[in-house]
Amino acid sequence: MLWMNAKRLMRAGFMNFYRNGFVSLAAVLVMTVTLFCIGGVVFLSATLTSTLEAVKNKVDVNVYFQTRAVEEEVLALAESLRALPEVKDVEYISREQALLNFKKRHENDELTLQALKELPDNPLGAILNIRALEPSQYEGIAEFLKGDNALARDQKPLIDEINYYDNKAAIDRLTHIIDSAKTLGFGLIILLVILSVIISFNTIRLALYIAREEIGVMRLVGASNTYIRGPFVVTGILYGLSAALLTLILFYPLTFYLADSTENFLSGLNLFEYYLGNFGLFFVIIAGGGIILGAVSSFWAVRRYLHI
Repeated sequence: MLWMNAKRLMRAGFMNFYRNGFVSLAAVLVMTVTLFCIGGVVFLSATLTSTLEAVKNKVDVNVYFQTRAVEEEVLALAESLRALPEVKDVEYISREQALLNFKKRHENDELTLQALKELPDNPLGAILNIRALEPSQYEGIAEFLKGDNALARDQKPLIDEINYYDNKAAIDRLTHIIDSAKTLGFGLIILLVILSVIISFNTIRLALYIAREEIGVMRLVGASNTYIRGPFVVTGILYGLSAALLTLILFYPLTFYLADSTENFLSGLNLFEYYLGNFGLFFVIIAGGGIILGAVSSFWAVRRYLHI
């Protein structure tokens, strides 16, 4: 009996969907815009995340050591830094490599290279290049380096300079931009979802308004609320599924067209490859969002506007 009722409701829902072709088309197109906005927010979030990561990876702190610092002491300090939870990576550059890098940077500056040859010894010390997980954590790392961990065995400082204090203003500004971008992105997601739900809700309400006489007859012959509401919920699910399939199809050429632009000029993220690589996730988000949106909007539209 339960299965027969379910089949009857599904059949009625399919009939509503195909019989009211123009209304169904309008509802599907509106929900497509809704799901397109939701998918666009996912792409925007991925692009924003990739851009911020690319910017954060370009921010680092260099620690310049005294020329008398022993390699073992520098490496020991590097290991202490790697043990810190806020440190992402530590790169060691020896005195010799630092000299080679300096010569390469000034290969066209004959005066500087000539002056370097006049010196009796390598004037450069070893360098540690430090990357933190978040830009806001560099200050704590700098404070750590100023402590006893940066002392040699004879209790003399190993470190000649930490360029964090030179770049502090830029790092603080970047931290503020990242925090603001995350807040703005989250707010935009909430706004688009709310607007999308309102638009879909009103579109389905219009479809129900067209069927108000049919619903009135069903009420007169004693149909239960579940029996009246069920076909419209099924129809709403069909709206959502159709809109989801259309949205997924539209994203294919759009991401293909935008792939080079986003990869070369924005974040380095190839939207087309991201879409194909995460198609399963997009399918769940778009199809699931369409089904939930259609079913819930239909359920509440029937209950609120038709007093069921």
